Amino acid sequence: MTTSDAAAADHPDRSTVRSLLRLWPYVRPVRARLFGAAFVAVVASCLSLVFPLILKWMVDGPVAGRDPAGVWLGALYLLLLGIAEAGLFGLRRWLVARPLAGVEADMRAGLYRHLQRLPVAFHDRWASGQLLSRATTDLMLVRMFLAFPLTFLLVNGVTITAGIAIMLAQQWTLGLVLLAPAVPVMIVCWFFERRYSEVARRAQDQVGDLTTVIEESVLGIRIIKGFGRHRSQARAFRELSRTLRGTELVKARLLASIWGVIVTLPEFAIGAALVLGTVQVADGRLSAGTLVAFLSTALALRWPVDSIGFLLAMSQEAGTATERYFEVMNARPESDGTAAAATAATALTAKGSEGDGGLRFHGVEFRYPDAPADAPPVLARIDLHVRPGESMALVGATGTGKTTLTALVPRLHEVTSGRITLDGRDITGMPREELRELVAVAFEEPTLFSATVGENVLMGAPETAGRAELDRALSVAQADFAHTLPQGTGTQVGEQGLSLSGGQRQRLALARAVVGRPRFLVLDDPLSALDVHTEAAVEAALRRVLAETTALIVAHRPSTVLLADRVALISDGRIAAVGTHHELLRTHAEYAHLMSGAEEDGR
Repeated sequence: MTTSDAAAADHPDRSTVRSLLRLWPYVRPVRARLFGAAFVAVVASCLSLVFPLILKWMVDGPVAGRDPAGVWLGALYLLLLGIAEAGLFGLRRWLVARPLAGVEADMRAGLYRHLQRLPVAFHDRWASGQLLSRATTDLMLVRMFLAFPLTFLLVNGVTITAGIAIMLAQQWTLGLVLLAPAVPVMIVCWFFERRYSEVARRAQDQVGDLTTVIEESVLGIRIIKGFGRHRSQARAFRELSRTLRGTELVKARLLASIWGVIVTLPEFAIGAALVLGTVQVADGRLSAGTLVAFLSTALALRWPVDSIGFLLAMSQEAGTATERYFEVMNARPESDGTAAAATAATALTAKGSEGDGGLRFHGVEFRYPDAPADAPPVLARIDLHVRPGESMALVGATGTGKTTLTALVPRLHEVTSGRITLDGRDITGMPREELRELVAVAFEEPTLFSATVGENVLMGAPETAGRAELDRALSVAQADFAHTLPQGTGTQVGEQGLSLSGGQRQRLALARAVVGRPRFLVLDDPLSALDVHTEAAVEAALRRVLAETTALIVAHRPSTVLLADRVALISDGRIAAVGTHHELLRTHAEYAHLMSGAEEDGR
């Protein structure tokens, strides 16, 4: 089950109307133009009901009296009404186009801002394609609803009501004949609303799944080609496409069913009214002009009645799109701490003289939010102190929690219990913006954006940083290759930086981490993709940087460990030993085993 499928299952009794009402805060700023557009559309639609009245006058007057001048006058009236109706509908379109494009843009911008504030745990759970489909397809459906169905459900309702009143006033018996299908049509619409809503939700979720597969296939094209997996990927894509096609066909069948009922029943009623009205004209109880006007009014109502089906379908799709949008917007963003955390931070600041400077872990425990309740914590009772200006290496076997521990410092994850302090301040009592200005990070898997080399590196620096800071960072990271690129540091690196080698991407990520001269530096095995000679050069330059900061470094190679002043050995989510590299080699067998294996791997 996809994330969105699960969300849908949590709200089986969702209401389309309630979902759409949640759009009101976004629509409120442009409500005047929307109400004005709706009023214009109602006037334009009601003008169409004047046509039958003019026809009645023409048939009973100039036509019956053989008056050609009167017929031409009636034709002129019809032409002027047609021009006025077309002009009003054009005005309605102009009134809604710009503000609704703005509403869509505001909602998309709000979603993007919210995604940046959501915790990493949220992004770990949600497929990127599901988020992408909400920001594109779903918001397009919302805009289309606001532009068309929202207005025309009102317009058509007013038009149908006015048309029925005119027909009843002209000949109430024929009017009752045309009203006969109203009850069965309403029953069909009620059933359609419930069924179509479920299918529309399923289709939109499947679009998100399909988007995920496409995105993964594009980003992983080297793997697919390298392992010759294009057939299996194509097969997976075809299966999802076939599933989506089946769901869309179910939607089409439902829409065809309701449209068949909505179109057929009124046609039978019009036919019955035609026969009955013709008999009354033959008996002299009804004028020919009145019958023409009555039937013209009925035919003028065909479009408002026939369109109910697809207007309801578009409304259902917009309702599910709105629901999917707010599933993300309702997710709780990262908090900047509580009053208790702020109090603790104040207390800790006051006790800075007790040796709490630098980076310190106080009894930290961590388990992932979606982990089973009985699962052991990933990290347990972590007590560790990296003194001011000191570099500490984290060493341990794969899966012992090293990367998770480093992710806690910039609050990419929140500690389950315990606390982390920077120079005596609890990080949960600090604004995230301030925290992430103090702490710079470089991950083992570097991520670069579709931007220039310079823009990627300077992402880690204040906005005032310029060429000097960029060149210094590139020099530290031994990333001077950037100057030899076609446009130098202005070269676009392409999506995910895939136009560069793994070592080049890693050096640019390291440059991004050091460019802002951070007080605290967290490096997750930052040199793993480098060759021996480049690694030695980077380490030599990095030593100068580490001398000016407090650093926590995940290390697997002895050469990286030697960059640090001290080493912490982590085993099964706990700190097993702390000391210098040479001390742990002599006193701790597990550490000696890890380092001997790393040396053999290096050879």
